[in-house]
Amino acid sequence: MSALAPGAVIGIIGGGQLGRMSAMAAARLGYRVHVFSPEADGPAAQVSAASTVADYADLTALRRFAGAVDVITFEFENLPADSLALLESLKPVRPGARILAISQDRLLEKAFLNEAGIPTAPYAPVHDEAGLDAAAAQLGLPAVLKTTRLGYDGKGQALLRAAEDLAPAFARLAPKPLVLEGFVTFAAEVSVMVARGVDGTVVSYDAVENRHKHHILDLTLAPAPLPAYLLAEAQDIARRVAEALELVGLLGVEMFVTADGRLLVNEIAPRPHNSGHWTMDACPCGQFEMHIRAVAGLPLPPATRHSDAVMKNLIGPEDMALWPRILATPGLIPHHYGKAEARPGRKMGHFNRLFPKGGLPGAFGIEDALRLED
Repeated sequence: MSALAPGAVIGIIGGGQLGRMSAMAAARLGYRVHVFSPEADGPAAQVSAASTVADYADLTALRRFAGAVDVITFEFENLPADSLALLESLKPVRPGARILAISQDRLLEKAFLNEAGIPTAPYAPVHDEAGLDAAAAQLGLPAVLKTTRLGYDGKGQALLRAAEDLAPAFARLAPKPLVLEGFVTFAAEVSVMVARGVDGTVVSYDAVENRHKHHILDLTLAPAPLPAYLLAEAQDIARRVAEALELVGLLGVEMFVTADGRLLVNEIAPRPHNSGHWTMDACPCGQFEMHIRAVAGLPLPPATRHSDAVMKNLIGPEDMALWPRILATPGLIPHHYGKAEARPGRKMGHFNRLFPKGGLPGAFGIEDALRLED
């Protein structure tokens, strides 16, 4: 398929903030966006040319949707496999159903990565309590028990410190099967956003450090304040994953930096990613434009940055109570997701703060740089 001409329609499955910011990037490139989501007035629908409100398993609605668009992408992974397979039979889906299936299932994901020569934490599948006992004996404790599907922001997992933790965690976590991961003593968590075009061109943004609060991403530091060789190795790993997947689109690759300086891939996400929001203001071509370019078959520019950056997530009612002060603080670049209700733990927006290249402050300097005006 040749590159989409201006005026073409890009279909996005999912109506959240990633779809919203993708739709805004698409509009800037001359495209219209049609959103498919069960939510009538979600963040993406608010800024899109058209929307279909239907369940993700509604095959009739999916067929109508496919008939109204030129290419299809998605903004989150928890989609029925049958639905995406139907869409892929009707229109190009980028990234495709195979990649979605791998990213949806932690066991498939880890097996794929290891087969591609990409290191991960040691793991073992868990189908029953006896299997959990055997996996814990194999990997040792502490270890982390996780659902293979539907887990995010710390949900769907349990830290097992002692033998008495095993049975309650197995009973609580669902759906089954589960996966037990060896506990990784890590010095930092990093991620790389990488894109691959229809022509096989691969570009990757700089590796960033991600700092969490209550299992939800709080800050992203771009670039990660780590040795240059580690940052280059992280980018190389991300490129290798994109090429092994034969990706068309954007991919977030999350990694642990171990205490002894190794990189282990934790998860992959074939879509724009929270840890890539800094690119919106610190790069000539941010992650959302890069994603749309790949999906539309356009050339991919270099994923360069003109500034260092810190991204700060705005979570729930506590952070959104600060919105007037954020707007009043010079140097902060605010992004609101258009969500009406600020529930606890809900991502409501973010802001970026830019610094000259090479001028990212240390830990105490970052705290000062993000301080709000009274």
